[in-house]
Amino acid sequence: MELTGTQQRFFAYLAGWIAREGRAPSLREAATDMGVSHTAVAQLISQLEKKGLLERQGHYSRSLRLIADPGRRKQTEGGRQLPIIGQVTAGLPMYAQQEWDGSVVVDSSLFPGDNLFCLRIKGESMRNAGILNGDLVVCEPRQYAENGEIVAVLIRGEEATVKRFFLHPDHIELRPENEDFPVMQYPFNELLVQGKVVGVVRGQVDSSRLAGPKKS
Repeated sequence: MELTGTQQRFFAYLAGWIAREGRAPSLREAATDMGVSHTAVAQLISQLEKKGLLERQGHYSRSLRLIADPGRRKQTEGGRQLPIIGQVTAGLPMYAQQEWDGSVVVDSSLFPGDNLFCLRIKGESMRNAGILNGDLVVCEPRQYAENGEIVAVLIRGEEATVKRFFLHPDHIELRPENEDFPVMQYPFNELLVQGKVVGVVRGQVDSSRLAGPKKS
């Protein structure tokens, strides 16, 4: 059930596109970017779906949802352990292990960045970006964001949230990916970016150390 090199590249491509655009690419977009035919893209989607790493609705849908299964990957040579952070505080979250609220093992070829960390999502405010209730978002630590990026943000030094970021001349806008939730606006001094979302993981975690889900 291990991924081939082509499957790994395609999975990483999908993860990056969804994190950046908030949706899956079309067959045409994926075929152009990967330099392959539409048929080859459809076959890769089917292969990842059969291996339990992707879910879709219908024959092909832009609501493609990537699933990283840590239970399957734990024994693979390229696995790496990422902390699930239960309480985000000011500053880049590079915590000692005793401060983790669990951990998850992911494929290091898909998530190669340094000091990556995870937050557990609670709620459906980012549903249209393929981030659902109970998911883990993988974050790359940083304290800045580009417009349109999905980021983990600390609000007023207390509450962490995951939203799409937009900078305006006099405020910061945090935009959900679900029309049932309002767009939120904050002055600059009330927000601190903690990381950019670079992927989504769903699977078992170390529940003995899981304190509770994060808000989205």
